[in-house]
Amino acid sequence: MRIGAHVRDSSDPLGTAEALGVDLVQMFLTDPQKWNKLEPHPQGEALLNGSVDVVVHSSYVLNVASLNNRIRIPSRKAVVEQAAAAAEIGAIGLVVHGGHVREGEDTAKGIDNWRKLFERQAEQGGFGVPIFVENTAGGDSAMARHFDDIARLWDAIGEFGAGFCLDTCHAWAGGEDLVDVVDRIKAITGRIDLVHLNNSRDEFDSARDRHANLGTGTIDAEILTAVALAADAPVILETPPEGIEDDVRLLKSL
Repeated sequence: MRIGAHVRDSSDPLGTAEALGVDLVQMFLTDPQKWNKLEPHPQGEALLNGSVDVVVHSSYVLNVASLNNRIRIPSRKAVVEQAAAAAEIGAIGLVVHGGHVREGEDTAKGIDNWRKLFERQAEQGGFGVPIFVENTAGGDSAMARHFDDIARLWDAIGEFGAGFCLDTCHAWAGGEDLVDVVDRIKAITGRIDLVHLNNSRDEFDSARDRHANLGTGTIDAEILTAVALAADAPVILETPPEGIEDDVRLLKSL
């Protein structure tokens, strides 16, 4: 199992990796809540040539599925740009949330917008790194909350080599049982490229995305570790910093 962590200080991911004893880090390349222009990363060369693998998480403001041109068009551009920047530091993939349409809008159009992103970029030679679409926790108009919606999304984008990132907190909060989650997702996508292994502060089907450390949330820690083992994919912890060292130790004990 390759164990990693999301780094809060994106300016020094290598320092965080060393402090936690992990060989994989996830990071943002820009402020996740803004549409800021990308700048070269200060550790870019070291990340590219080092032994620590990198996953880049795209900005939270992106929503490829949106029917609003003012959101969808810059989101498409940002996915392409952030994937290119991720390639420059040797990242293994770019995580992008599934996104949503507004209440009352047709979710099929949101799925079609995802397909258009992959179709158009395929004509340009593809993305700089693989795109890992991540399941989300809330919203009945989301593209990737419920697994039947993910199946419809994969019918549209799977042929383009889209990757999948399974977030355990999101699945739990979204109302999906974790006991057989790996088998059910692989039956849909054929793959799990990355696992965000997070416990949840909230109850099952709460639609709330609030992460907890592996041994302290509402999900049985044994279920979480079983998911990590079954997925056969790199694991990223996005758990609270005060307990993440214990989370790393737990996974290493497996």
